[in-house]
Amino acid sequence: MLVKLLLGLAALGAWAFVYSWLLPLSRFFTYQVFGLTPGSHLADAVEFFLYDSPKVLMLLTLVVFFVGILRSFFTPERTRRILAGRREIAGNGLAAMLGIVTPFCSCSAVPLFIGFVSAGVPLGVTFSFLISAPMVNEIAVVLLYGLLGWKVAALYMAMGLAVAIVAGWTLGRLKLEGYIEDWVLAVRGGEGEAMPESMTASARIGYAFGAVREIVGRTWKWVLAGIAVGAGIHGYVPEGFMASIMGQGNWWSVPLAVLIGIPMYSNAAGIVPVVQALLAKGAALGTVLAFMMSVIALSLPEMVILRKVLKVPLLVAFAAIVGCGILLVGYVFNALL
Repeated sequence: MLVKLLLGLAALGAWAFVYSWLLPLSRFFTYQVFGLTPGSHLADAVEFFLYDSPKVLMLLTLVVFFVGILRSFFTPERTRRILAGRREIAGNGLAAMLGIVTPFCSCSAVPLFIGFVSAGVPLGVTFSFLISAPMVNEIAVVLLYGLLGWKVAALYMAMGLAVAIVAGWTLGRLKLEGYIEDWVLAVRGGEGEAMPESMTASARIGYAFGAVREIVGRTWKWVLAGIAVGAGIHGYVPEGFMASIMGQGNWWSVPLAVLIGIPMYSNAAGIVPVVQALLAKGAALGTVLAFMMSVIALSLPEMVILRKVLKVPLLVAFAAIVGCGILLVGYVFNALL
């Protein structure tokens, strides 16, 4: 345990040291090594990419490690027991909060849905969890904090939780249990994650390192792709053009941003650098956050996955209610900020 703890502290110290050198190093490589002209579109894009790539990847690694320790306390079976029997708004709120810290994403929708329904978790509470888990996860919040500040991160988390709670509560009140696929209702028991209910401190640290290997190893390509898109926007897209499309004064910009986001597929770590670049180019905060939420919580691949367990009327109701919540977030942010 001591060796693993010392390795974690050493990694933290190395992260802080490297972070302090990221800006001068990105400029050195951009202008000295690559010989690009200061102020050119290509130079701006390359400097953005060289600066953000290591920063986001290091921040992602650090977050996944420490949250991995927290996640070791929440197996799927334990989460089911916590949520089973919860009713109405209290259950929706608890489910949305658990969605932030538990190790699930939209790709886990099918096994989670089966497990929660078979464990007696109400439909609306299940939806609050499934909306919150991918949309308001620790990666999104911490990366927003690191790149855009605590106010944006706090607002995103608060509004994301509100969408998850209200959408789940609404779906629960509609009594749409009959639109769950029959084979899902026939499943009982469900398998839990292969993780013991009780772990030693050393085992939790080992689990956190394993989470880093799995999650960062699975997402780093998406992260770099998102940063590359953000770098292109930062270097080549004129500020006036972006402001004219996603600016605060355009009533249609929020639904347009949501429609653009739905066909896309990315995780939070990959889309946050794009959000950063859009805001820097004059896009309105509410419009950009609505775009981010639609990419994470209403993506087309997630709808395809959910179709395996939901009949079309329930799937449409889910998408419509969550979509209305995201639109409301966009308009409220644009009106207040």
